[in-house]
Amino acid sequence: MKKKIHDKTFVPFLGAADIQQAVSRMAAQINKDYQGKSPLCIAILNGSFMFAADLFKQLEIDASISFIKLASYKGMHSTGNVVTAIGLETTMSGRDIILIEDIVDTGKTLHAFLPQIMDHQPASLKICSLLHKKEATVYPIKIDYLGFEIPNLFVVGYGLDYDGLGRNLSQIMQLES
Repeated sequence: MKKKIHDKTFVPFLGAADIQQAVSRMAAQINKDYQGKSPLCIAILNGSFMFAADLFKQLEIDASISFIKLASYKGMHSTGNVVTAIGLETTMSGRDIILIEDIVDTGKTLHAFLPQIMDHQPASLKICSLLHKKEATVYPIKIDYLGFEIPNLFVVGYGLDYDGLGRNLSQIMQLES
C-alpha cells in the first residue's frame, strides 16, 4: 500500500513483523552480552524513540535509559551540521553505554557525538542501530548491534520521518522511485 507524505509517495520496504524480529534478535544479544551488568542505554531522538522503546521492553538485564536529541537532517537532506538540542543529564563515567540510533547514514551525527561521550570516560561504549546505509557512509562507525543493512534509500516509518511526518507508521517505507 502506498502512502503520501507531504509531496512524496512512499511504498513498503520493511514490514512490522520483520522489524520486531530484528529488535528481538538484538535484545537477546544485548541480554547475553550484558549479563550481570547494568548498562545505560542512550536513545538518540527523535527517530529512535519507537525502536528504543521496543528494544528496552525486551531487555531482561538491569538497564537504565536516557535520551539525547541530535539532529543533522532537514527535509530529505543532511544539513552537514550536528545540533545537540537536548543534553544528557545522567552520569556516564565508569558506566557501560549503549547508544541507540534509528539509522546510521553518513555517520556524521555519531562521528560528531562519540568524542563527547568518550570525554565522560565510560567503562565501555557500544552502538545499536536499527538501520545502516553502508553505501552512504562517509564517517565509518562500528555498529555492534544492527537490525538491517539497507541500500541508500530515503525511508520513513517506525520513528523515521520526512519533515516531521511518517514516524507513526509501524512499518518502514521507501521513497517511490
